[in-house]
Amino acid sequence: MARVDILSHSELKQMRASCKLAADTLSMIAEHIKPGITTEDINTLVHDYIVAHDAYPSPLNYRGFPKSVCTSINECVCHGIPGPVVLKDGDIINVDVTTTLPKRLGFYGDTSATFYVGEPSPMAKHVTEVARQALEIGIAGVKPGARLGDLGHAMQSFVESKGCSVVRDYTGHGIGRVFHTEPAVLHYGEPGTGMRLKRGMIFTIEPMVNLGSHETVLLDDGWTVLTQDRSLSAQFEHTVLVTRTGVEVLTKRDGLLKHSEDVEWAQLGHYSSASA
Repeated sequence: MARVDILSHSELKQMRASCKLAADTLSMIAEHIKPGITTEDINTLVHDYIVAHDAYPSPLNYRGFPKSVCTSINECVCHGIPGPVVLKDGDIINVDVTTTLPKRLGFYGDTSATFYVGEPSPMAKHVTEVARQALEIGIAGVKPGARLGDLGHAMQSFVESKGCSVVRDYTGHGIGRVFHTEPAVLHYGEPGTGMRLKRGMIFTIEPMVNLGSHETVLLDDGWTVLTQDRSLSAQFEHTVLVTRTGVEVLTKRDGLLKHSEDVEWAQLGHYSSASA
């Protein structure tokens, strides 16, 4: 059985602070997602915001990753590297933020969302909304005694019922003083299988949903992951805590997170233990 760290009360207080900063960073960058901005601009804004709050942008130099945030556009599933690419009307982009607070020796907060750039196509909206709802479904199943396979099965069943697929190659993960640790959180699976959840466990749920096949391909840069069939992909992520009665979303955002100027605002990150 894999060892899963359980944080003390004082450690959990620090974990909450890092997760709040990650959520605040994502809310900040949401206001800047529009046609004409480059992914390098996004990287600079995220980097400066995190550093200004006495924290460290966790992706920077992590296993050689060269930037402070991941920016994954259209058919990019995850780990897109910021650069000179200009966002165009109709794009969708996932921005994946991770903070370390205090700085390098602290706790990790990890969250992401997929944003509309201008007015995307109906299919782009579809895959984005399916990914958003899949995350909600996964979080709703978190409670003591549930198994990870229960969460994965619920997300997979929903996604496939909407004509999309769940990526198998990349998963959620335990998190705390370590960026990626046990348990691995699959977004597909069989009910009644996998690790049983216990109070105090902290992990990410981050379903990656493709319009086409679930298969992916890793580019030569060693980071950028694309859909093998170049279909659109979307992802949402929260860091969650298993509580005595259900779940606490540590990276919840206050209020509403705007996805585009012409589409309804998406309610994200507000879950109560009673609803889990």
